[in-house]
Parts: sequence; structure tokens; C-alpha cells
Amino acid sequence: MHTFKSTPEEHKAVNGSYRKIPQFGREGALNPNDVIEFTIRLRRKSSIESLIKANQRINRQEYAQRYGASDKDIQKLEKFAHQHHFSIVLSHKGRRSLVLKGRINDVEQAFHVNLGRYYDPARGVFFMGRAGHIYVPENIHSIIEGVFGLDDRPVARPMFQVAKKDNDFLAPEAASQSYTPDEIANIYGFPSGVSGKKQCIGIIELGGGYRVNDINNYFQGLGINAPDVKAVSVDGGSNNPSTANSADGEVMLDIEVAGAVASEAQIVVYFTKNTSKGFLDAITTAIHDDQHNPSVISISWGGPEDSWSKQSLNNFNEAFKTASSLGVTICTAAGDHGSSDNENDGKVHADFPSSSPYVLSCGGTKLETSNGKIQSETVWHESNNSATGGGVSEHFSLPDYQKNADVPASLNNNFKGRGLPDVAGNADPSTGYQVLVDSRQLVIGGTSAVAPLMAGLIARINEQQGNDAGFINPSLYADHSGCRDITKGNNITTSTNLGYKAGRGWDACTGWGVLSELSKKAG
Repeated sequence: MHTFKSTPEEHKAVNGSYRKIPQFGREGALNPNDVIEFTIRLRRKSSIESLIKANQRINRQEYAQRYGASDKDIQKLEKFAHQHHFSIVLSHKGRRSLVLKGRINDVEQAFHVNLGRYYDPARGVFFMGRAGHIYVPENIHSIIEGVFGLDDRPVARPMFQVAKKDNDFLAPEAASQSYTPDEIANIYGFPSGVSGKKQCIGIIELGGGYRVNDINNYFQGLGINAPDVKAVSVDGGSNNPSTANSADGEVMLDIEVAGAVASEAQIVVYFTKNTSKGFLDAITTAIHDDQHNPSVISISWGGPEDSWSKQSLNNFNEAFKTASSLGVTICTAAGDHGSSDNENDGKVHADFPSSSPYVLSCGGTKLETSNGKIQSETVWHESNNSATGGGVSEHFSLPDYQKNADVPASLNNNFKGRGLPDVAGNADPSTGYQVLVDSRQLVIGGTSAVAPLMAGLIARINEQQGNDAGFINPSLYADHSGCRDITKGNNITTSTNLGYKAGRGWDACTGWGVLSELSKKAG
């Protein structure tokens, strides 16, 4: 343990930075001379609430000038960085982020933390971790909204499931029923005559990669021109394909689904590391990317709300709030493990970032068709470990747009929180999507597929309407006539015997149902 050069009285805890001691044992100390990168999130220059309430939109440059970090605040933090021998990697007013680099010993002294080496046996990885709060000097405390990068444990999992038989991947020809993404778009009645022209779809990936040959071969097989796909590295993440049973399945599912629905859209994949810093930095990079200008962002990674620090929940949510002011739609996967979200504590859990009030949360269905016509569509629920997520947030309060949706209180503590999902689409692996991953033809499902499906739909609608749909939730809840209600099924897990049932209107399994059209009020 360290003896710090300054006294605790001179420091204050960063709001929401508390972390429990990792349940895995501490494996040892870190080399104090090792260098790490970390991100400090700064407060806005002025409040954005009036902009959000009025549903006004501004461009990225105007946002940075009016609502980004102030020059004065940045200068104060740069002085703090200089005092502790940190070097500045990046300073971005719009992202309200200062990325710094320094020795572990200097980081521990600056933030009054003890960093250690831990091992997660479930994931088979070592990581740098910490417990307790992060502390900063009182004179800069009000400036700082979060410090990320002092704990690099994996924070999220991809929301995809590969259809299997006898423990082996199921090929499309062996599946009882599966679809190509463009078939789903036709079955659901997505707008025709548009294909996402002049749109950009951003995709966040925390691992895996794609092969250009696979993309070309897949779309050639569909008879569709391959979309323009570009990789962007964030925090050292990279396009790193390996094998079909890796996160490559998520990456290829996202690209192939979004690309098949909106083939003329540019697809930009933001690769980063599976840490809270990496995830947040990728999101803010995509939202403020004024080179590619994504109008919709698809996120198919997440984890139970209670596995995140409060500073993560709040900073991610504020980033999504920023996206809404810029006219950027965020589509997220609601989870693949029913109401428990793969937790084993006997409670229900909402998945984050899908529980943010500023995202379009996407749940899952089981779709059965005959000759291209829907025969039945119910809540996706095959087993405890194969069912749509959904539920009620225990961190985010019920948003105004859900006031008349009859969202139930949390089954754990009666908290009246944000309900999810908002919409749904085909996600059951047994009625999944035909994809090509590392030269293997597979059938993949999961709410991971629904997020890029909705992203492709919104890219089509953006082209059709000539403007960006943006944050569609208020319009969707005001007029949900563009949704086909799913009324049968549930996501109750037997391990908890708790969960939610589908019914008429909004429910915590499939939201308003399958979205195919957006009201012209959207955006």
C-alpha cells in the first residue's frame, strides 16, 4: 500500500467512481514504472437540457463550441497533468475527453488509488484492478465527471448466439429455418427503393475482426454489392480476425446484417478494447466523428447494470444524450439471457448500455414463416441462456416518453425506472441469420442481430426522408403505429422464476413490437 504525498483532506472522491474489490483474488503488485493511458471526462461548458427538451439539433462543430469542455477547464487539467508528469495523448472539446499517459506510480499518487493485478478465471484473463474511490484535488473536482482506465477488467459481452447441433456449428442448409438479412427486411416490410445511400452506420466492437474476402464473398452470394467497410482504431483496438468461434462472429454478424439491409451505406467499425475506457472512448469517437459522420450507431455488447460503476453508467448515458442532440440514433442489443441477464443472484437484471434512456433498445423474437409470409412471431425464449433480455432499469428513472407506456416497477425493489426494450426483431438462433464468418457459413441469432437490423432500417429511412431520424424514442412512444405488436411469450428465467410477459401494447420483452416503418414525425 502507498503512502500518498498529499493528504486525503486535500482530495475529494470522483462521483460514482467507487468500485468493489474484485471477487477474484489479487495476484500481486504492478510494476510502478509501467506506463498506462487513462481518460478524464470533463463537464460541459453549459447545460444541454434545454436543447434536449426542445428536441433541437446542432452539428458537431457547434456542439463542441457551445457544450463541449471549456478552454479554462482543459487548461486546469493540463496543469494537473503536468504536475504529475503525465503526457497528453489527446484533448477533445466535443468529446469532453482528455487522454493522458503516465507511470503507474504517478497515477496512484495523483488519484490516491492502489492498482493491483487480478485474475478472472471465468474469462481466463489477467487485468489491472482497483477498489474504492478515485480521488482528485478539490480545486479540479467540479470539473471532472469521470476517470477511466485505472481498471481494465472486461466489462461487456457480445450479444450473439450461434445455432448449434451436437455441439457443432449449424450450417444454413441444416437449419430448419433461417434467413438472410435482406429476406428479413422484405418480410418485415422495410421501405423499398432505398438502400442507405449517403448514410454512414457506425458499429462499436470490443474485439474480433473481419476479413475483406469474407465480406466480398458473402455479398456476392446474396447478389448485393458489398458495402464500403472501414476500420477505425480506438485506444489501440484493431481489426483482428481469428476463428469463427471468437468475437469475429459478432463483428461479421453486425457488418453483414447492417450491410445487407443498407448496402449503399458506408459502414465504419470502431475497434477498441473490452474495458470501460475503451468502450466509452469508442462511443465518443463515433458520435463526434466529423470525418465519417455516422447518422446511426449499432452496439451489440453489454452487461448487467450492477456490473458497471456509476461513473460508467452516467458518462455513457451523457454521451448518448449528446448523440440525441446531434441527430445520431443509437441502436443497442437488449441481452440474450432472459430477465436475469445471466446473473445468478435470484434477481432480474436490465442490460446496459441498452437501459440508457437515450438509446433504441432492441429485443428479440422467434420468427416463423412460409413462402415469405409470417406464420407466427413470439418472444424469443428457448431456455434460460437463450432468451431476449428486457426489464426495468434500477439506475435510470422512467423517462418522460415512457410515462404512458405502463412500464412496471422493478421486480427487485419497486423502483420506477426506464423500461426496455423499445422494439424487437428476429433473434432466436433457431430462426437466425445466415452469415459468413472466417470462411464458415453459420446461422447466428441473438439481440446482437437486431441492433444492426434496426440500424440498417434507420439508414434506409434517413435516405427516404432526406434527414436523419435521430433520437426516435419520443416519436415512437407518441405514435407506435409503425410497430407490429408481439403478444405471446415471456423472458422469465427458471433460476429466478421472475421476469416479464408479453401482452397488448408495450412490454418488457419486445417493447412495442417489430418496427418496420417510422412515423414521419421521427426526428
